[in-house]
Amino acid sequence: MIEVEGLSKAFTRTVKDENAKKKKLKISKISKKFKTKKEEFLAVDNVSFSADKGEILGILGPNGAGKTTLLRMLGGILTPTSGNIKISNYDYSIDKNSGKRDIGYLSGNTKLYGRFSPRELLRTFGGLYEMEKDEIEKSIEEVTKVMSMEKFIDNRIENLSTGQTQRTSIARCLIHSPKVYIFDEPTLGLDVISSASIIDFMKMERDRGKTVLYSTHYMEEAETLCDKIIMMHQGKIIASGTPDDLKKQTKTDNLREVFISLAKEGGTLNEE
Repeated sequence: MIEVEGLSKAFTRTVKDENAKKKKLKISKISKKFKTKKEEFLAVDNVSFSADKGEILGILGPNGAGKTTLLRMLGGILTPTSGNIKISNYDYSIDKNSGKRDIGYLSGNTKLYGRFSPRELLRTFGGLYEMEKDEIEKSIEEVTKVMSMEKFIDNRIENLSTGQTQRTSIARCLIHSPKVYIFDEPTLGLDVISSASIIDFMKMERDRGKTVLYSTHYMEEAETLCDKIIMMHQGKIIASGTPDDLKKQTKTDNLREVFISLAKEGGTLNEE
């Protein structure tokens, strides 16, 4: 369902003159080619992996590991510097917009229209996906039940709690029944009940044969949820496999210890 091969994303940064009183780091917009004397760094460095139907793949790592940059490339928001992406048999090297109809992408900083109700928002996005009116209304009713939104579906989004707003964001991704979900930190900052609701949703979609890419730095959460794991550090994959396999290979008790062990030693683990 998802195949990623040799994926990299380069950015450049410039540092002001050393004699300047205040040194600042500036990230500049980049084109496909980087013919510049400015310092170049790889936010994502030669990443390859695959995810199958009916599978939750966890993408783990600390802030700055490259997780968000990777997901933005998979969602067609950023253009890779090099490498190939195939999602649901669509080749991004030919057209990065080709597979978007099959993707539900949740950004870590998604902003919603505060004066809309969740119902109005879902109708708007259903229209953007060129769904018929009857199809949109039917999908809204289904999504409302799945995400337990009955009590606030017609309230203004600006008046919703953090958990309700996040469920609305996920409902937006669900409205067109995509084959693949790409979630960037979907439970960040949520209370236990809201987090549990979103985790149950991901399990349910996996059981329906959907593919879920789930980025997080909550190692304990991923350990119980994910079928497979890739760990990223400084833009590279340092480990991949099932949670049990990774713990067994590093002789550790949890994924947090797996990551710390590999990051300190500079090692890597891959599926056998």
